[in-house]
Amino acid sequence: MKFNEVIGHERIKQHLINMVKENRVSHAQLFAGPEGVGKINLALAFAQFLNCHNRKDNDSCGECPSCLKYSKLVHPDLHFVFPVVKSTKHKNPVSDSYLTEWRQFVLENRYFNIRQWFNFLDADKQGLIYSQESQEIIKKLSLKTFEAKYKVMIIWLPEKMHLAASNKLLKLLEEPPEGTVFLLVSDNPNEILGTILSRAQMLRIPSLEINEISQALQSEYDLSQDECDRYAKLSVGNYVAAQEIIGQSEERGYFFEKFVSMMRLAYGRKLFDLIDWCDEINRQSKERQKNFLDFALRLIRENFMMNIQEKELLYLTPDEENFSVRFSPFINDDNVLELSEEFSLAHSHLEQNGNARIILMDLCLKVIMLLKQ
Repeated sequence: MKFNEVIGHERIKQHLINMVKENRVSHAQLFAGPEGVGKINLALAFAQFLNCHNRKDNDSCGECPSCLKYSKLVHPDLHFVFPVVKSTKHKNPVSDSYLTEWRQFVLENRYFNIRQWFNFLDADKQGLIYSQESQEIIKKLSLKTFEAKYKVMIIWLPEKMHLAASNKLLKLLEEPPEGTVFLLVSDNPNEILGTILSRAQMLRIPSLEINEISQALQSEYDLSQDECDRYAKLSVGNYVAAQEIIGQSEERGYFFEKFVSMMRLAYGRKLFDLIDWCDEINRQSKERQKNFLDFALRLIRENFMMNIQEKELLYLTPDEENFSVRFSPFINDDNVLELSEEFSLAHSHLEQNGNARIILMDLCLKVIMLLKQ
């Protein structure tokens, strides 16, 4: 990937280019920022520029043998680590177990998130970077470079790394083999082991600007300027979200339907129907359950903004707005914080592998009480 294929972040691109030109490439860098802003795209573009045989002033050439291999993600000195899932085929998986699927997914989806990756794998479990991955990393990096100046190890979402793998990675990060560059790409750097954070140079990647997303949407979709501007605003700086809003993805529609159903049943105190609702959500994968809670948290925030008449701060699709006009009076100063805390707590309990059915039923009971405030 070339820098000119990455949306926005011109200042950060120039910083990375200058780092290479001035020969001050840090051996461990952490690209940290919100989901969907192009962090892994920047990491890939930086890695390609780093090993390009015929660098231009502000980008890789895109034509040399190294760039051609990078464009297909098959360069022998480019290595990936990413969350994977256990299956009947892969009982002790490492990233290489899914390398073919990973290359296909990344090449087909320029911008993506972990939910889309697990959906692509048709996973029904939470994914991790398992402890055995550390041995694979050590083995790969113990080899000399095949044809490039630098070996590049891109670790996508190191916060998903098992503690044992993280601990084994510490010495490599502190004293990597010569010519090795680690590029860590994180959505939630606060969840990364502190000793790893201290060994990496952090580069903060902010949300994309509305005009940057709008321009990118215009080049990718057959939409008017006004439509692109609206979708860009709704995305809140997240290009993946903008794409999903345009496509009205099946999952987003499902989450909206379940949120509306939950709130109506809770307000009507229909306990038996809520039990059925919990059973339906319980049948979804753990990742999908957590994604629903994230979606619900966002709608609670938007409804509170609508209630207090902050229309400039609203980020709702037409369907969501039609529902919120009627629902927003029930999200107010008396319950918005507690509702947000309960949904966040449920998310945390799911992260800790709690019983989803019990967690969801407890959440529904709390919502019944809070909606009456």
